[in-house]
Amino acid sequence: MDQDVDTLRESYNQVAEEYVARIYHELEHKPLDRELLDRFATEVRGLGPACDMGCGPGHIAQYLHNRGADVLGIDLSPGMVEQARQLNPDIEFREGNMASLDVDDEVWGGIAAFYSIIHIPREKVTHVLQEFKRVLRPNGLLLLAFHQGQEINHIDEWWGKKVSLDFIFFQRAEMEAYLKTAGFELEDCFERPPYQDVEVQTQRVYIFARKPR
Repeated sequence: MDQDVDTLRESYNQVAEEYVARIYHELEHKPLDRELLDRFATEVRGLGPACDMGCGPGHIAQYLHNRGADVLGIDLSPGMVEQARQLNPDIEFREGNMASLDVDDEVWGGIAAFYSIIHIPREKVTHVLQEFKRVLRPNGLLLLAFHQGQEINHIDEWWGKKVSLDFIFFQRAEMEAYLKTAGFELEDCFERPPYQDVEVQTQRVYIFARKPR
């Protein structure tokens, strides 16, 4: 990552508690997200364990767990991992860097990466997706969510805390090309406008992609 990993980790450590207060229950107000996660949970159930990649406080993992998926969560920030463990004691959470996962080849049946790729610079995205593909079993499923656009938004303050974060937006066709280059097969793509009074007002994209058999 171009953005210093230590800076990224510490920025999320700083906002971990406030993140829980503001974000943890957001799925209650996002019907399309729930619908797509329901589909993901159903499809990975026979493929093996699923990972909530960049799990934050674990609300995506909890949702999948409640729908019968065998799920774990990985996040760069120990502060986020600690919040996730406290909130979801029945789910395994651990620290990890998605660009270099401490995971054997072909271990997982699925990866749900909800807005976790948004700090990866464009020139590194294909590498990260190849790392996802490496740890997925043949026919393993990836559900990727991101903000649509071309901009990079930098912030130095977040909810009253000092941070240093770049939020990177991607065009749908651009991300589809990265996935194909990484060796994934595209299955489905959805776009939606932002939900009012629920989230940052950006266009959202969700892509289902699969590791070939």
